[in-house]
Amino acid sequence: MRQFDLTRASVRELNAALHALRPETNETQWHIANPRGQHAIAVGIDAPIHVRIDGHVGYYCAGMNKHACVTIDGNAGPGVAENMMSGLVHVRGDVSQAAGATRCGGALVIDGNASARCGISMKGVDIVVMGNAGHMAAFMAQAGTLTVLGDVGDALGDSIYEAVLYIRGQVKSLGADCIEKPLQDQHKKQLFGRLEAAGIAGKVDVAEFRRYGSARRLYHFHVDNVAAY
Repeated sequence: MRQFDLTRASVRELNAALHALRPETNETQWHIANPRGQHAIAVGIDAPIHVRIDGHVGYYCAGMNKHACVTIDGNAGPGVAENMMSGLVHVRGDVSQAAGATRCGGALVIDGNASARCGISMKGVDIVVMGNAGHMAAFMAQAGTLTVLGDVGDALGDSIYEAVLYIRGQVKSLGADCIEKPLQDQHKKQLFGRLEAAGIAGKVDVAEFRRYGSARRLYHFHVDNVAAY
């Protein structure tokens, strides 16, 4: 295992070492100690490696990730796993706002709670939040799934496109053009797959969730819908 102590080396040095990895690298196990809330840790990885960060991180941790599995044993600041292409980011604590923003693929698992705008403008990622999520979750979400086991704040799915939202708890309010939709068998199968990937399939009944998505009224401007914009 490759060890990196951020009391002895800088984040810039860490990221440079990660960026130098080739896809066929045999340095597949990395342990990062003493992150101390620093920002932009482990960003831009493009190799099939496993990274464990032992502590809390600041903003944009594990952003622009491809192929890697990154585990954060702590809380994460704004924009964790933003613009991720593939791989897995697992946060074993709470996350701040804009978790998983603009992500195109892969999976983000949050053991705790998520703040505002979780999954904003997501484009194919699968996000699972074990706790609650704040206001404007999945704002302008284009594709992918957001699964929340707890409650969700105001304006869920505001201006949503074709992402699918599975919520187990209470929804304070729905955003513009977001509606509840029937939870059919194919959706239960998809939801079970998301829970299985998060390691909690069988512990939660998929029938307890509700499905939300786009009413498809705001794809194109129409004067009859002007009040909804």
